[in-house]
Amino acid sequence: MTEYRRPTFPVEIYRDEQGHPIDYGNRWGGASPPGDSYSRVSNPQRFAPTHEVADALIDWLQTTFDVAMDQTPNVADDLLLLPNDVVRALRVVPRDPTAAPLTFVLTRFPGVYLHAGLLHDFHFPACGCDACDDDVLSLAEELEWTVRTVVSGGYSERFGPGRGDWIECRLEEPGVGMRSGRSPTVDLPEDRVKSARTALPPAGQWSPWPLLPNGEADAIG
Repeated sequence: MTEYRRPTFPVEIYRDEQGHPIDYGNRWGGASPPGDSYSRVSNPQRFAPTHEVADALIDWLQTTFDVAMDQTPNVADDLLLLPNDVVRALRVVPRDPTAAPLTFVLTRFPGVYLHAGLLHDFHFPACGCDACDDDVLSLAEELEWTVRTVVSGGYSERFGPGRGDWIECRLEEPGVGMRSGRSPTVDLPEDRVKSARTALPPAGQWSPWPLLPNGEADAIG
C-alpha cells in the first residue's frame, strides 16, 4: 500500500493592524471573537495549501486503490450546494460499489469542498471568516483524516428510523477520533434523497476501498 505523504509548504506569517504576528487557531485565546470578525475574511490566501494537500491525496488514492478517476466538467455537481468559484473538480470512484466515492472540488477562495458518498459535503475551511480562526495545518490534518477514514471503511450515512426524516453521517476511526452530524431530509434535494434510500449500502455503512492489484487506476474523461 502506497504511503501518503503530505506535501511540504511554507507556513506564512501574517500580521494584524499593530504589526503583531497572527497566531491562527489560537487568535482569540478562548474568548469570544469580536463581533465584526464574523463578517471579515482577512488573508484568505493562507488557505492555498489545501489545494496542494487535495492534489497529494488524489495522487495517493490513484496509486493505492482500485479506482476510476472522472474529471469531466459536471462532477462538481455532486456537491449539494455548488460554489460559484470552482477551479477544478475530480471524482474518485472505487471499483467496489459498496465503497463511498469521493469528489474533490477546488475553489478560487481558495479552499476544498469534499463530497463523500451520496448526501454529504465537507468544507475546508468550513467558513474562512476571522471569527472561525482556521489554521491551515489543522485544516490539512482534518482533510487528510476525513479522506483516510472514508477509504478505510469508517464512514456511514444512515436515515433516521420510521419515515427517515433526517440523515446522519458519521466518520469514525477507532482510537483516533469520531465526527458526526444530522441533516433534515427536507433540506436536501428531493431526487437525491429518494435515490439514496435505495442506493446506500446495508445499514448505511460504506466498505473499505479495494486496493489496486497491479497497474494504474483508469481515467474517465
